[in-house]
Amino acid sequence: MKIKTMPLTYEEVLALPKPKRPKPKRPGFLFRSLVRILSAGDLKKVHFSYRSIGMERLKKCEPCLILMNHSSFIDLKIASRVFYPRPLSIVCTSDGFVGKQWLMRNLGCIPTAKFVTDYALVRDMIYAVRQLKSSILMFPEASYSFDGTATPLPESVGKCLKLLNVPVVMVRTYGAFLRDPLYNNLQPRDVPVSAEVEYLLSPDEIAEKSPDQLSAVLKERFTFDNFRWQQEHALKVTEPFRADHLNRVLYKCPHCLQEGQMEGKGVTITCKHCGQTYELTENGMLRSLDGKTRFSYVPDWYRWERECVHKELSDGSYRLDVAVDIGVLRDTKAIYMVGEGRLTHDIDGFRLVGCDGKLDYRQKPAASYSLYSDFYWYEIGDVICIGKPDMLYYCFPKNCGDIVAKTRLAAEELYQMTNRQKVRV
Repeated sequence: MKIKTMPLTYEEVLALPKPKRPKPKRPGFLFRSLVRILSAGDLKKVHFSYRSIGMERLKKCEPCLILMNHSSFIDLKIASRVFYPRPLSIVCTSDGFVGKQWLMRNLGCIPTAKFVTDYALVRDMIYAVRQLKSSILMFPEASYSFDGTATPLPESVGKCLKLLNVPVVMVRTYGAFLRDPLYNNLQPRDVPVSAEVEYLLSPDEIAEKSPDQLSAVLKERFTFDNFRWQQEHALKVTEPFRADHLNRVLYKCPHCLQEGQMEGKGVTITCKHCGQTYELTENGMLRSLDGKTRFSYVPDWYRWERECVHKELSDGSYRLDVAVDIGVLRDTKAIYMVGEGRLTHDIDGFRLVGCDGKLDYRQKPAASYSLYSDFYWYEIGDVICIGKPDMLYYCFPKNCGDIVAKTRLAAEELYQMTNRQKVRV
């Protein structure tokens, strides 16, 4: 899938009128049926099946909040199958509306900026359940998993449940990540996909709990590990490209400690600096070809990288400083490519400068608990996105190796460290 881009100067983008935010639209039966029909082919290919737990508690026409873990684009197709013909208002990233606002609105989609405080989203969700009598489909993690394990949930999710005051349903998918992991450049594998659909909380149960207690319930339930699930179910991924671009996630060599020198290609990932090579086996394990295996498990390697980032932040040595191409989301007509700039990130947060000095944006560490970063974003390239709901900056790093995953880790760790410092004060 691609996205419409358009070259404009930064001044021209600033001069664009601020778009109005229309109220959500209840998806008509025709559009609901169309999505179901168009999804049927892919779901058949993956032999999709699901099981329900306690779903008899949900009334046929009762709006609910559906919370789903986010593994790949097939998640939306799964939802269209499981909940049809129930009308769904789907919370999705605002860049998904670019060039197709009419279609997205008629499909019931509600735009939001990832990892950015968006009070309008809460108003839209309340309007959808109370006025439109539509259920809400939301991916509370907000972004795809890099290593197949759960990503952080927003601290406000418990408050959101209180405000909506509707039943909460949880959808957990199995096999969706292994079929199409984000790092693998849109190369689907032959993996069966299934789901578990569970009635999680009733309005009465929500009323009895505090927002913090509700957040704790969701955090516990949104714990998963796709590689571990693969091994426990003896599922083999036999494609000869299964390690292609794995270096986007495993960017640091655990032997020579060099960053940006890893290369994932075919079924192996190799450090170009020291030559250490690992095979990603058919069962999802890592095996060093010379027997000196430091990590046999992708999430363990990624967790070690997080620990390394935390240490750099603690001792003050962490710093990102890269040249970037800059795209701006101002409205839904296009991503406006405004030129080149420089993105830095350190303990003081992000700073983006560019467009001959006309652009100078800063974002503090406490602005977000995570970071909108992506691999091969709309087939353009790896991206880091910062900004505010009315002006988002999409930064495409140039000639710097794999820095997207590390930057997300740093943003998450820095947010936690900043919050802990506030608590001590």
